[in-house]
Amino acid sequence: METTTTKKTAKKDYRKMILEGFVTHVLEHGNAPKSVFKFAKDLKMKEEEFYTYFTSFESIKSAIWVSIFDSTLDQIESQEVFKEYSVREKFLSFLFTWIEELKKNRSYLLSLYQDKTQPMKSLTLDAKEFKEKFKDFAGEIILEGKETQEIANRPIISDRYDEALWLQVAFIFRYWLDDRSPRFEKTDAAIEKSVNLTFDLMGKSALDSFLDFAKFLYQNK
Repeated sequence: METTTTKKTAKKDYRKMILEGFVTHVLEHGNAPKSVFKFAKDLKMKEEEFYTYFTSFESIKSAIWVSIFDSTLDQIESQEVFKEYSVREKFLSFLFTWIEELKKNRSYLLSLYQDKTQPMKSLTLDAKEFKEKFKDFAGEIILEGKETQEIANRPIISDRYDEALWLQVAFIFRYWLDDRSPRFEKTDAAIEKSVNLTFDLMGKSALDSFLDFAKFLYQNK
């Protein structure tokens, strides 16, 4: 029989503590904390411990956006059927799943972005890393779409397709923030209609066929 007991002290997950503490502060006060010193003190940690994980409150916002993106990607890529989707269906699946992830954080996101005079500028500043990761994902979809001929390969314009998809993500976010319809039905409709329009425009159109035919006639006259 042991005469002494050893207490194991679980190591604190400071990164998680900071993220959760930041979200809680935004929910309770409607804005980000004003001081790292005060924020760290409220979490009962030293200021230098905060800087071990984050350089600023902006970097915390960025980490939250990345976390939402990573969770979205994990969910859609874990589905076997996702591999069989067309590129249009893959992007639809991403947006619908992303919105479901946003819903889990709606009060936090509303507090930070709803009343901003330039919400898209604020989003761009806070979500730079998310944007980079998204554009990598979008680039893969675009490349696949070109290979399957679902997306037309147009000089110069094709290089901007990933930016067009990012602007669509920003639009859907702004639309969702303002959506007051039951179960966000209007957002779902906006996703479907905007994605269909975008991929129709990126796809091979009657104009492309006409230009191809005109080029053929010119080269073979």
